[in-house]
Amino acid sequence: MRVLITPRSFGRHDDEPFRMLEEKGLEIVLNDKGRIMDEEEMKAAIAGACGVIIGVDPLYASVMAEAPELRAVAKYGVGTDNIDLDYCREKDIKVSVTAGANSEAVADYTFALFLALARRVIEIDGRCRERDWTKVTTSDVAGKVLGIIGLGAVGKGVADRAKGFGMKVLAYDIYLDEKTAREAGVEYAAIDEICERGDFISLHTPLTEDTRNLIGKREIEMMKPGAYIVNTARGGLIDEEALLTALEEERIGGAGLDVFSEEPPSDERWYTLNNIVMGSHCGASTKGAEENMSLMSAQNLIRDLGL
Repeated sequence: MRVLITPRSFGRHDDEPFRMLEEKGLEIVLNDKGRIMDEEEMKAAIAGACGVIIGVDPLYASVMAEAPELRAVAKYGVGTDNIDLDYCREKDIKVSVTAGANSEAVADYTFALFLALARRVIEIDGRCRERDWTKVTTSDVAGKVLGIIGLGAVGKGVADRAKGFGMKVLAYDIYLDEKTAREAGVEYAAIDEICERGDFISLHTPLTEDTRNLIGKREIEMMKPGAYIVNTARGGLIDEEALLTALEEERIGGAGLDVFSEEPPSDERWYTLNNIVMGSHCGASTKGAEENMSLMSAQNLIRDLGL
């Protein structure tokens, strides 16, 4: 039985996940492209597979149709927006995620973006490399208002870190109310209130039809002139055209984006802005997180294949 593994970091630090799969008699097919595969490449790679460990490569119905024996999909991570879940339900293909495996790493990276934006770390570093020791006045983080949209494992991790900076934490989640917010040590707030009051706004929700462009032109116009918005969740949660315009016009303080609707983005304007810190969808790319995701996705696949 063949299984396709698309994440290039799978088993990078420890070959135990590979051994687990091989001990179950599974033939492993790896992504040999050195990058995210496109739809046609996925169709060729998945042929004959009974299971897939998938990163952010497209796992559309058209792709899975090339593997009639497919019985299980193990997400290397938690976001399933690149997987056609309706097709999986129709074909009784089991889908799993590595819940909690990378939450601490993403929370760390989120806070790193807050600090890099507010303290203009990249700009200062660039000036120093040109022997320019001019002092640069930056923004405070401690004691400011942080608004978190999506209080799952990552959102809670960010809230915990923010408390160490004495920040006031507002939070919104579809499953959150004022009682559960108090229990989590945060203040419940609607999205509009977060946009209006937040000095820092951070997104931690899945991408669905309901959350696509969750932060649009209207929400951006509500934000304070010096507000910073960070997205380490999924591209598509922010209306990128509206955000680009706001950044170009310097109507908000800046943005930290580890995810884009198109990766890498083709719009050249992103690369000319000095009030943005960009990431290559690397929030979960730590040794510990990659080891956790590798092990958990292998375990999930073996379980769902009934081996």
